[in-house]
Amino acid sequence: MAATELRGVVGPGPAAIAAPGGGGTGPPVVGGGGGRGDSGPGSGAALGTVAAAAAGGPGPGAGGVAAAGPTPAPPAGGSGGSGAGGSGSAREGWLFKWTNYIKGYQRRWFVLSNGLLSYYRSKAEMRHTCRGTINLATANITVEDSCNFIISNGGAQTYHLKASSEVERQRWVTALELAKAKAVKMLAESDESGDEEAVSQTDKTELQNTLRTLSSKVEDLSTCNDLIAKHGTALQRSLSELESLRLPAESNEKIKQVNERATLFRITSNAMINACRDFLMLAQTHSKKWQKSLQYERDQRIRLEETLEQLAKQHNHLERAFRGATVLPANTPGSAGSGKDQCCSGKGDMSDEDDENEFFDAPEIITMPENLGHKRTGSNISGASSDISLDEQYKHQLEETKKEKRTRIPYKPNYSLNLWSIMKNCIGKELSKIPMPVNFNEPLSMLQRLTEDLEYHELLDRAAKCENSLEQLCYVAAFTVSSYSTTVFRTSKPFNPLLGETFELDRLEENGYRSLCEQVSHHPPAAAHHAESKNGWTLRQEIKITSKFRGKYLSIMPLGSIHCIFHATGHHYTWKKVTTTVHNIIVGKLWIDQSGEIDIVNHKTGDKCNLKFVPYSYFSRDVARKVTGEVTDPSGKVHFALLGTWDEKMDCFKVQPVVGENGGDARQRGHEAEESRVMLWKRNPLPKNAENMYYFSELALTLNAWESGTAPTDSRLRPDQRLMENGRWDEANAEKQRLEEKQRLSRKKREAEAMKATEDGTPYDPYKALWFERKKDPVTKELTHIYRGGYWECKEKQDWTSCPDIF
Repeated sequence: MAATELRGVVGPGPAAIAAPGGGGTGPPVVGGGGGRGDSGPGSGAALGTVAAAAAGGPGPGAGGVAAAGPTPAPPAGGSGGSGAGGSGSAREGWLFKWTNYIKGYQRRWFVLSNGLLSYYRSKAEMRHTCRGTINLATANITVEDSCNFIISNGGAQTYHLKASSEVERQRWVTALELAKAKAVKMLAESDESGDEEAVSQTDKTELQNTLRTLSSKVEDLSTCNDLIAKHGTALQRSLSELESLRLPAESNEKIKQVNERATLFRITSNAMINACRDFLMLAQTHSKKWQKSLQYERDQRIRLEETLEQLAKQHNHLERAFRGATVLPANTPGSAGSGKDQCCSGKGDMSDEDDENEFFDAPEIITMPENLGHKRTGSNISGASSDISLDEQYKHQLEETKKEKRTRIPYKPNYSLNLWSIMKNCIGKELSKIPMPVNFNEPLSMLQRLTEDLEYHELLDRAAKCENSLEQLCYVAAFTVSSYSTTVFRTSKPFNPLLGETFELDRLEENGYRSLCEQVSHHPPAAAHHAESKNGWTLRQEIKITSKFRGKYLSIMPLGSIHCIFHATGHHYTWKKVTTTVHNIIVGKLWIDQSGEIDIVNHKTGDKCNLKFVPYSYFSRDVARKVTGEVTDPSGKVHFALLGTWDEKMDCFKVQPVVGENGGDARQRGHEAEESRVMLWKRNPLPKNAENMYYFSELALTLNAWESGTAPTDSRLRPDQRLMENGRWDEANAEKQRLEEKQRLSRKKREAEAMKATEDGTPYDPYKALWFERKKDPVTKELTHIYRGGYWECKEKQDWTSCPDIF
């Protein structure tokens, strides 16, 4: 996904467990918990309440298990507040609200006003953030004991409350009962009267005009009915006179038939007029209710748009304040505690239950120094911040030679993008037909991102020199983890390659390897990759991307196996990628996490390495982005332990068996293995001003640099991607639509040819990749695309006649 200005509250964290029992150990379970930020999924918003819609926050913080101890004593001065406040509320004051087992009862500021009971963390919070609201008109109030009482609206929301004394509890219950009675009465009166006040003056005028028009039409029909009745009577009189004359029998019979038909015609016209009058009466009776329903839907839509705009403005303001604060490094002791105060003012949507312990999304505060703060707006760094113009940067880019790799790209311009403005214009459209602007992208294609796996190719060079297969497997595991290190700040999506698009990376002279990628399928999207090194290894893979949008986050699941073959030993390793999760898709700050397990198998020796990518958790005390692993031989005996993070480094420990307490073997403990620690891999630092350049690594900065002699289908020649890199985003969007339409026309042409061949009974060859051949892999038995050869030979001859015209 991509950056956007649409801001808001961070979604609620894990739901807390409702406590059984009563008194000091927590209230019994009655319904689904409180508003957002409390135990349970209740929305906490009354109809039409913008403040309630903005309520919520992450899940509860960690702390002592308050439920097991005595009930917390109220602070000095009691929990109650009295009477009407400055805002005209019926009653407001402090009460203790049950949150969860960890936090127990927490003091909250409650406000009773206009039949709604709302609560806040403090009185000062009333100005900007409501934590939850319950409508008393549909709520039940139950007294539990001398100080406890419960408010529930039938399961969706339940508040377990405690007053400082029995007298205070009785005051609150009395005020709540009175407010409930008044709210029920107002609701009944509103239903009976049709809620005329909810209808604006403009809508009333429109309604009256409509009814006036209907009435006039019915009057016209009534006039026509009178004329029909008048002329019908005259017609029947004339027919009766004809019957009295002496006419042949046949004529009398015909006159009788005409008379019957005239009678039926008059009866039918009378019935039609009566039906029209009934319709007018029904329209007059129900028009107010219809208008009320319509107005309610309009108000809801307007309120939603206003809420989203307010949240976007609020989040932008808070983010600016957050960026101005001092952020401690990730491993500094006490950084979480000091970071809390800095963020509390900036995160009005934090969990209702996190007074003492705050928890945040990991990349938002844990490891982000000030110069790497990633903004979620449509662009990250203002173009004015760069002292290098786009023209000068592009000129510098063209002056670079093949061996002098570029170290910078044009800075990302400050183009704002409001996701809501895109979403509301796409309602009702097919998802695949919605043109996504390049504002969501980074100026690299998916093929180039796939090539970035080779950034730490030296790990495979070192692995190729290992004589011990288990040690070799350790380096392969480190290489596997290193491919994720570039994703930690890269929240923008790469360009989707066109069918037949390729990307080459020739580093044979500098680094001893060369790589080729090709988009081999469009539905589903799949890319094939082949890299070979003169240092004794070959890497190949076919990756299909599947994704699932789950509301707050997007799960990206790469399918397909990765193969690494070492020429000298014939060791053949395979593994698959883990799931990438992009959090806070719609609202909040984007951040990325990797989770799952990878099994690396040596198909020649049977050695295995199991890597576990630990997902980020609010409650975990482990370092973020942690990866652990074990290298085992075919018998399952552990020889090496791996430990590190997927964004920083990986270490290796040699495991020596020691005698256990019962005489058996026991694995060596971590501190005893410290002397055997070997650092396998460490992430290279990002280039200077990387935050201005999409957080590209040194390798990524060179991938889209123009090179002569590449295939005409190479990603470097893709016009929309080049325009975007040079800051011309409007032109890039227009070019992107042109390329996509050209690709659709090519697909329709292939489909038409296939249909015609089917009708004629002639054989038809489906689309085939140019440089890769689809066949069964001899090791994994999967159907996959394997490099067929010929690309580098064609490049040497500059013979690109077989390449399709895709740009």
